[in-house]
Amino acid sequence: MKHIFKQGTSPRTLLLLHGTGGQEEDLLPLADLIDPEASVLSVRGNVLENGMPRFFKRLAEGVFDEEDLIFRTAELHAFLDEASTKYGFQRSEVVAVGYSNGANIAGSLLFHHIDSLRGVILFHPMVPRRNIELPDLSKIPIFIGAGKNDPLIPSKETLDLLHMLTRAGARTEVYWENNGHALSQSEVEEAAKWYEEFLKSN
Repeated sequence: MKHIFKQGTSPRTLLLLHGTGGQEEDLLPLADLIDPEASVLSVRGNVLENGMPRFFKRLAEGVFDEEDLIFRTAELHAFLDEASTKYGFQRSEVVAVGYSNGANIAGSLLFHHIDSLRGVILFHPMVPRRNIELPDLSKIPIFIGAGKNDPLIPSKETLDLLHMLTRAGARTEVYWENNGHALSQSEVEEAAKWYEEFLKSN
């Protein structure tokens, strides 16, 4: 997978996952705001939709290709294993920071590969898959940034995801913003505060 790696000074590694049409440079400024000491692994999605990089296929707006989602999630999980060996970062200290499509595959890692992530920051995610039993997520802190007037993701979608994660035992915090689907500075600042409390200090 195309990616950028930057070595940090702490044991933590931030896995950056862009939105549809993004690339591996897009979220690099977020890493400096959330944890400037962490290593950074920023990955480009392997799927193209009308020339726009994504992390998995979809059948229509808001309708995921579940078979491809499962395959691409396993692919990303395996890539993290390989990258940790190549670059020497601690595999158990990877925290995903995903926006939109990137948040969805980060959520899918939680659903399918419990040992893949130390924690997650999900900006404007959807429910990756429904009607499946989630693993025990009681040791995984989760931050969700959501838009009250997001035209792509209704509030109910966020609440459904929150309910599923909470039932699986996850410590989940939701921050609501009024900026639609766009990622706002205040969301990132709230995520950084949350990260400081639940991941950086632990």
